[in-house]
Amino acid sequence: MKRLTLMTLALALVAGAFTLTAGDAAAQGKKQFIAIGTGGPTGVYFVTGNAICRSVHRAAAEGRKSGRKHGIRCSAPSTGGSTYNINNIMAGDLEFGVAQSDWQFHAYNGSSKYEGKAVKKLRAVFSVHPEPIQIIVGKGVNINGWGDLKGKKVNIGNPGSGQRGTADFLIKESGWDKDKDFKLAAELTSTEQSKALCDGKIDAFFYTVGVPNAGVSVATDGCGAKIANFNGSLAKSMVTKDRPYYAWATIPKGTYKTTSSDVTTWGVKATFVTSADVPEDVVYEVTRAVFENFEEFKKLHPAFKNLDPKTMIKDGLSAPLHKGAAKYYKEKGWM
Repeated sequence: MKRLTLMTLALALVAGAFTLTAGDAAAQGKKQFIAIGTGGPTGVYFVTGNAICRSVHRAAAEGRKSGRKHGIRCSAPSTGGSTYNINNIMAGDLEFGVAQSDWQFHAYNGSSKYEGKAVKKLRAVFSVHPEPIQIIVGKGVNINGWGDLKGKKVNIGNPGSGQRGTADFLIKESGWDKDKDFKLAAELTSTEQSKALCDGKIDAFFYTVGVPNAGVSVATDGCGAKIANFNGSLAKSMVTKDRPYYAWATIPKGTYKTTSSDVTTWGVKATFVTSADVPEDVVYEVTRAVFENFEEFKKLHPAFKNLDPKTMIKDGLSAPLHKGAAKYYKEKGWM
């Protein structure tokens, strides 16, 4: 009898434990945990993801009486970057991610490395900072644009890099041959090129990167290199309706010591993306958190200084807007 009583008590305790666990789960169900894919820990993508998380937590007003009380908790770990983020959003391992605008286009439309495997559930939320193509020219070298690179010593980037991919594409579009039309087509990495420019081993390099950038400042602030405009006929043939992933960009006067006037160029944009499977209310709250705390958001990195909400909701976006983002933009009268 005593043994039966003990067994009954044990069963009751187990049942109570399950009841407590279920109650805890219900309480936790009020909170939504989201993860944002970024990039390398020293890059602007990493800052972008964490700036968005900061806005989300700021909107939640944790520990204060007023606030959205939306229950969203956010993390933004370092990841492999654009295509990694897109692929892991689709796999359900991330809710959001930062990605170059060209990879957003290729993923949604099934082109480039996504040929035959279009990601039709990919959704745009907004674009962030521009990542302009910058022609960095050595002090005293007579290069004022893309066409002047012909016959010069130019770093086109190491094989396999995004920089090299862009170089090969632009060289082909220009009808040039890298082995015949440059005095030297160097294959230096992004960490080697500024020193090579300062040492006179190359005349110029071009680089697609957010502004400002520490590597570029090594050349501009360190040895008097300048950034040339890239707004001629080739640029105009790139920034078209057929290539919505490209956009014009301005490198503002004073960005670097030798930037004595605004530089006009073009390139891709960093964009913030998600999946159609992420709930509308979650995307709405994340979007709202960024734009309702926009002035604070812009202070978190120099690359955010000139962001404008009215261009962020259209420039560089080729996947459809997520319904949650569109809802907020309509409320604000931006759409």
